[in-house]
Amino acid sequence: MLRDETVRLAIAPAGEATERPISIAIVAMGGQGGGVLTGWVVRLAEDAGWVAQSTSVPGVAQRTGATIYYVEMMPAQDGLKPILAQMPTPGDVDIVIASEFMEAGRSILRGIVTPERTTLIASDHRALAISEKSAPGLGIADSSAVNDATGVTARRLVVFDMDALATANGSVISAAMFGALAGSGALPFPREAYHAVISAEGKGVAASLRTFDAAFDRAQGREEPQVPAVAEKPAEMAPTGRMPRFADARMEGLARRVEAMGLPQRVTEMALHGLAKVVDFQDVAYGAEYLARLQGLLELDRSLKGAGRDHELTFQAAKYLANAMVYDDIVRVADLKTRAQRRKRIAGEIGVGEDQILQTTEYMHPRLEELAGILPARLARWLQSKAGFYGWLDRRIDKGRRVRTYSIGWFVVLYVVGGLRGWRRASLRHQTETAHIADWLVRVSEAAHKDYELGVEVLKCRRLIKGYSDTHDRGKSKFTRVLDTIGKLNGREDAVQWARRLRETAIRDGEGRDLDGLIRTIGSFS
Repeated sequence: MLRDETVRLAIAPAGEATERPISIAIVAMGGQGGGVLTGWVVRLAEDAGWVAQSTSVPGVAQRTGATIYYVEMMPAQDGLKPILAQMPTPGDVDIVIASEFMEAGRSILRGIVTPERTTLIASDHRALAISEKSAPGLGIADSSAVNDATGVTARRLVVFDMDALATANGSVISAAMFGALAGSGALPFPREAYHAVISAEGKGVAASLRTFDAAFDRAQGREEPQVPAVAEKPAEMAPTGRMPRFADARMEGLARRVEAMGLPQRVTEMALHGLAKVVDFQDVAYGAEYLARLQGLLELDRSLKGAGRDHELTFQAAKYLANAMVYDDIVRVADLKTRAQRRKRIAGEIGVGEDQILQTTEYMHPRLEELAGILPARLARWLQSKAGFYGWLDRRIDKGRRVRTYSIGWFVVLYVVGGLRGWRRASLRHQTETAHIADWLVRVSEAAHKDYELGVEVLKCRRLIKGYSDTHDRGKSKFTRVLDTIGKLNGREDAVQWARRLRETAIRDGEGRDLDGLIRTIGSFS
């Protein structure tokens, strides 16, 4: 016969509480050596006979691979193995190391930086987030709020540009962060122990040690940032008529035409930059077209007494007219991707050594529309009229491709396509862009005659059009809708304010819902 029994387990008391572990949160983005730094910290503790544990939680949504690495360490307790936490707990983190300044701000928002306990070690340089880089307008977040918060929320601060320091010493930011950690005195280990950990790596030891020592000194206040006694002003671009980028003597003649316009210095500089951009895109004759259009807008400006407004209309025209004439077709894209300056820039950004080989793989997705656009106008229109054949071609061309830019085959293809600028003028795309520019300038003139500032706003609307393929089409659609709506504001005293609001809303509004609402609002009273 079974009977119910109550079983009592005898559990020994936990005993006296032991020393709490030191907790370290490291926040770093992909490629910044957060994992290496974490490994160094763990090895540092274990070499001293401590028990250490590390975990990591990757995140890819906002910070292009930002990862939180977490380390807890404590001295060994007579062979006992402590139970260490796997994630940082708000209010309980001793050291936070951030590889970028906005990551320090995100750590503060998470609550893991506290004034009673935390030493905050952060690099104050910026590595822009995807949302900042992809914004059509100025999307860079204001870091002043983080700057204000760090002085309030942390017990101790060690903040300087660790990325620049590492670059100057030929290493990477992880070595600088390790040096700043040592210099902060937040861990009870001697400097020699840190050196031993780096030396055990076996790779890039000399540069890493050099960077570590420089960061250590900065953290202890022994070395101040080198700032020139007198800040040097950037050399002003004097309108001499000489553009060193171009050897063609005809370019000097075009530049002298800019000087002869008798414009203020800032307008002359902008016109020379615009001229250089347009000639680089096509040829000297295209630069002459740019100046002819700019001269027409200057005459409009003077007829409206623009001198009293510092020729703002001509200044904005010099900038946005050049941007409009330098559109992104497949010839432009191929040309830019095969330029030596681009390869040099990429190599510099990722630190390619002389004994290393650089290869890039790029994702390209040209549509038949882009390929047809570079064809002679009559042939392109004939192709578009053959709906069945056009669709058949489109299904075979409209596919994403991964292109190894610097492989022999793809480089030759891109280089040949980039050299097709000679027949660009006869292409359908060029005719389309030329007609679009002409219509835009007519709208500028009409708006400026009614209100000088409104004409300037219509010029600035060109910011909406940029990019390539679908991006260009979306921007062009917004541009047309904004200009059509501005046309309905005739006679209103607040037309300029509404036009500016339309443009800024269209720039910020990726999906267009806010712009739709604003256009409906204007339609209700226009």
